Amino acid sequence: MEEQYWVGDFFVDLSRNQLTQKQQSQTLPPKALAVLTCLAKNKASVVSQDELLSHVWPNSVVAPNTLQRCIAQLRKALGDDGKVQRYIKTHAKQGYSLEVDVHWQQPEPNNANKDSSPLPTTLAVQVEDSPHQPSKTVSRLISAVIALLIIVFGVIGYQFFPLTASTPLVVKSMQPLTSTDNRELASIYSPDGEYVIFMRYPEVLCTSHLWAKNLATQEEFQLTQDLGSYGSLAFADDGSKLAFVEQNSCGQAVTQKSCFQLQSLDFAKALKSPQTPTTLMECNNSKIRSLQWLNQDQVTLMQQLAHRWQLIRYSISSHSSDTIFSLEDGNLIDYDYSPSQNLIALTSIHHDDQRYIETLTPDGQLASSHLIDYPDSIPKFRNISANFSPRDNQLIFSTGKQLFTLSFKGQITPVSLPLVDGIGSPVFHPDGKRMLAIKGHYDSDIVAVPLSQFTDNPLSLDGSNFRHSVIARSTFGENHAKYQPNGDAIAYTSKRSGNWQMWLTQGSNTQQLSQFPLGSYIYDFVWGADGSSLLVNVSSELKQIDVNGGETSISLAQPLSKLFDWDSSKQTALAMVQIRGVERFAEINLATGDIHQLSDKRITWAAKSDTGQLIYMDHMDRFWRPDGAEDKLVSALELQGSDKRFIIKNNLVYGVNDDFQLWSYGLDDKQFRFIGQLPDTIDYITDLKKQTLLMTMRIAARKDVVELTLD
Repeated sequence: MEEQYWVGDFFVDLSRNQLTQKQQSQTLPPKALAVLTCLAKNKASVVSQDELLSHVWPNSVVAPNTLQRCIAQLRKALGDDGKVQRYIKTHAKQGYSLEVDVHWQQPEPNNANKDSSPLPTTLAVQVEDSPHQPSKTVSRLISAVIALLIIVFGVIGYQFFPLTASTPLVVKSMQPLTSTDNRELASIYSPDGEYVIFMRYPEVLCTSHLWAKNLATQEEFQLTQDLGSYGSLAFADDGSKLAFVEQNSCGQAVTQKSCFQLQSLDFAKALKSPQTPTTLMECNNSKIRSLQWLNQDQVTLMQQLAHRWQLIRYSISSHSSDTIFSLEDGNLIDYDYSPSQNLIALTSIHHDDQRYIETLTPDGQLASSHLIDYPDSIPKFRNISANFSPRDNQLIFSTGKQLFTLSFKGQITPVSLPLVDGIGSPVFHPDGKRMLAIKGHYDSDIVAVPLSQFTDNPLSLDGSNFRHSVIARSTFGENHAKYQPNGDAIAYTSKRSGNWQMWLTQGSNTQQLSQFPLGSYIYDFVWGADGSSLLVNVSSELKQIDVNGGETSISLAQPLSKLFDWDSSKQTALAMVQIRGVERFAEINLATGDIHQLSDKRITWAAKSDTGQLIYMDHMDRFWRPDGAEDKLVSALELQGSDKRFIIKNNLVYGVNDDFQLWSYGLDDKQFRFIGQLPDTIDYITDLKKQTLLMTMRIAARKDVVELTLD
């Protein structure tokens, strides 16, 4: 089979899964290139969809729009347009055809080299098409000279510049920089490398102070006067100012519940005594995060308007901002800025629902854009937040259990550092030989809470006499517990085996139901109506798990961020679906893959009653119910929503508000009732059966700042 050929002026290298034009290469999924190759072998002829499916996916059943996604990927890579169709043409109800010239690359006798540059082939094709064609000897001589130059410069580059993007990163050692009973997060180095800046959370609080630690003397300094909900940290290039985003409750919530302030403080003064930050910018109708300082006057931020994130540049002196990068039919994930390279690296989701790595200048000029090539060890829908590394054209990121590097061309390589506890994406020291990360784990238990205690024994306001029994306990996380319909078992998620898996407890018997690969993350799950199986949202994909063994994958084109409900008889699911990087509240037909959007609102949780009544909560923690032509606000539940979720049982809605007060609301009688006070260690309310609630209770949240040294 030919592994290299030309489609117009694009060079296709199947051995590398690459498409190259004018020395700019893109990595494409092998299946997309297999579709292109099939079309190339039938140039100008219409190839039916059935023929393409049988050729590229032999003996396989795929989602209905899988082929269409591959066509969209190819058109994007070729710079084609679905309307103009210069390269790939759609023939309604027939198939597709390739409308440009195809030239097949012939390997050199005896010494064909798949890793050679496509440049010699470019010259050969141009010579063949020229009316003044030189001899084959001259063409071969030109190719030989160019190949020799490539080898010579490659040897020189290897000798004098050994630390290239292909050089693997190896971690030699790891040592803790903080080791207290508190939680430390979001660490960065000062520009001179002398200090580490981090947040320190007391165990019982969701707010923190900012702290600095001198790496030479180990002395610590409290930088902020007041506790706050601080976001990512960034230094001005001269180290004089430290900037951050603080999140506060909006006094009068209009479009969002939290407001965001860009703040800064004088670092030298803060080392002498705690300071009150100066507010530089305030956002009451949009979210901001991921702060980077470009120069003394300008910073970059990610700003969310409606459903989409954009990258903005904010001028402190003029108090103005402008958008430097956004996607009309996609969304941004995260970014980092390298002052030494004066370059921004950004990960995003495009209109084809694929993840990309882009580089751009601080004024928004796109330098490169490549599809991220996910290895089997990383779930294909996982979002990547990567930071610059000291290697040119190379970033570093974490999946929690493993570190990886990401090249500007989308290639992912593992870093030699397997972990027991989770670790965040590292930030490098200015010398490039060390990096900071956050290491630790979250410990939560499944508890059963009898509702009778709230009637028999009124609780004090701090919930100190709260009664509960532990259903599932380990030194890691247990979550999302739900009673089995028509049975006595309780299903839940747990990390007790080192990775998120589904577990089942029945009396004294506990068993692991799933065998998900390392790096998997379980977002949610729902029981089937008969209690014989579970529908699990694992790594944004759906798996049906049988309680007696067996696992079935449900193929969907789009990833899921939340799973709320499953009608196992109708094979429909209620979920948040990511369409081109934007979450949509929708009902999914699991048999056909069809998606029916239910609302444009940003939904955080939803549930159905036994009679099919739908209640959902938006990003402002307001409750809604469908009612005829439009959805109606449930006014009786104003100010009662929170991130603790809610459940519906026997046509009663049970929830927990921001003050950790347990309440109920009748869907039939419209009566609201305060039930009792819960401790502030409750994370979620997850189910109810026979007047006993299941909840997730936080036991410990240990996080430490660690420093990793490179070999």
